Amino acid sequence: MPKVILLLDGVVIKEFDLIKERTTLGRRPYNDIVIENLAVSGEHAALIMVGQQVVIEDLNSTNGTYVNGKVTKKQALQHADIIEIGKFKLKFESVMPNADFERTMVIRPHTQQHAPSASPVYSSEMRGSIKVISGAATGRELPLTKVVTTFGKPGVAVAAITRRTHQFLVHHVEGDDVPFLNGVAVGTEPVVLKHGDQIVMAGTQMQFLQS
Repeated sequence: MPKVILLLDGVVIKEFDLIKERTTLGRRPYNDIVIENLAVSGEHAALIMVGQQVVIEDLNSTNGTYVNGKVTKKQALQHADIIEIGKFKLKFESVMPNADFERTMVIRPHTQQHAPSASPVYSSEMRGSIKVISGAATGRELPLTKVVTTFGKPGVAVAAITRRTHQFLVHHVEGDDVPFLNGVAVGTEPVVLKHGDQIVMAGTQMQFLQS
């Protein structure tokens, strides 16, 4: 679940899970995230869920909304982006726990070009999952229910599995440690997965299951 961490002078004030389609930020008490500071407008900005992305939108505030030091009116957020509103900062986190590696994260905009176009129409009979068969998480199974599921350790090894109408595809996203599919290295070009395929990534062995 994506979230924002409210900070003042580097000190964490509070964390907010982004569970609503639209989360408002501002000085007025009816906002979802209330920031009591005169530099903050009554209705300053909004965090909007768009598919698997979160978009920050400035609501014509007096002093503006900044992302990583640059003023913005509307833009998609990436993991670890810093939003500045008045004297306060909000750190955006999109990383979530995974049944295999410690983290699962949303595909970043600069890596989405490697993912194939996904159809929004799925076969109700098609199901897929990744089962861990080695390491501390042996036996755990991760259902592939999203259009794009990413897994791995940011900065070390991250791969993505894309769900299409009648198939699943895997490709390498980032990191020096590339994934291996049945003993063959997987690059940025998507490769179709078949039931029983073996995936090895960062020393962890997994099996793709489809039914």
